Amino acid sequence: MQAENKREEERERRDYKVTLNPTEMNTSSSASSSSSFHSTLEEEEDEEEDPKIEYRLKSEQYSRAYPVSGLLSLGELSPREFYSLLDLAEEFKRERKSRKLFHQLPGCSLALIFEKPSTRTRVSFEVAIFELGGHAIVLNSHELQISRGESVEDTARVLSQYCHAIAARVHSHETLVRLSQCASIPVINALSDLYHPCQTVADIQTIRQYKGKLEGLKIAWVGDGNNVCNSLLIGSALSGMNMTVACPRKHAPFPEALSKARALARITDSSIDVVEDPKEAVIDADVVVTDTFVSMGQDSERKERLSEFLPDYQVNDSLMALAKPDAIFMHCLPAHRGEEVSSSVIDGERSVVWREAENRLHSQKAILYHLICEKFSSPGKI
Repeated sequence: MQAENKREEERERRDYKVTLNPTEMNTSSSASSSSSFHSTLEEEEDEEEDPKIEYRLKSEQYSRAYPVSGLLSLGELSPREFYSLLDLAEEFKRERKSRKLFHQLPGCSLALIFEKPSTRTRVSFEVAIFELGGHAIVLNSHELQISRGESVEDTARVLSQYCHAIAARVHSHETLVRLSQCASIPVINALSDLYHPCQTVADIQTIRQYKGKLEGLKIAWVGDGNNVCNSLLIGSALSGMNMTVACPRKHAPFPEALSKARALARITDSSIDVVEDPKEAVIDADVVVTDTFVSMGQDSERKERLSEFLPDYQVNDSLMALAKPDAIFMHCLPAHRGEEVSSSVIDGERSVVWREAENRLHSQKAILYHLICEKFSSPGKI
């Protein structure tokens, strides 16, 4: 029996170790099978194996005939590719728990560009590329020649000579577009004013872990239709979830994001709605999500924005009472208790914000691995 177990472990290593061809990647999925409330999740994670979740494709439109060269909004992905990322993120979570890091990108370098402050994004990306066997180069905008007039385009061309991917956290989404147009390596949106796709992959990975499925779930977004909301709309449609956004009319989601999400929702038989009444959105929701009412760069508008959102759009106990009894609460953080969410909700038993934050690491490993493997399809190209 001991010899057989050893042979099985060797077979696993041959299957997964240093796999740089994306067609060879194992992307089997997993999630908690319990339909009870998420308080049992910790005990379930102690089991050796998670039950499998299979996503049955309903249309050949789910596949794509050309490679994805970067990740700027999530709209670049087909539903099949999105589920593959979620499955791979689960693989990475299991690997880290077992301390057996089979997926590796030895010798790969990631350029991390920051125009805005960061805690979760910077730490999770640095740890992710390190655990993949690579190296991160953190570049604050004032340290780059961009601060002295070098163009974004030239910066993209230069970084492409040294690194295998770029992740950038920028003020303007246009900067990412320009980077991606001139870089010969994958460009990843680590947050822009319009989208935050890395957050969405982690969010939906979290939802699947707690709910055991995605298709048919109802997500209620309450508050500002901001960059996080924009990407979550697309991610919800990709995964077959129904999402309703409740926000003041002047703070509606980005029209392009709504258009992309609704086009995808027609494929996945899901729905995307925008309303003004938070109660209408939250009734019978499986997941309730919010974010700060005052994003980075909006400090001068703080007083005006708070008056537009409070008190109606605060997620508190009375609003959560309208959701399903086993509904979970999510927030990308940092949070402002007493503004977009009450302390009793974010620190209560329905909150999954710390698991959500943890999943930034696993999901970004999946994004890096997928994009770099797709670009450099054999070890000799790394």
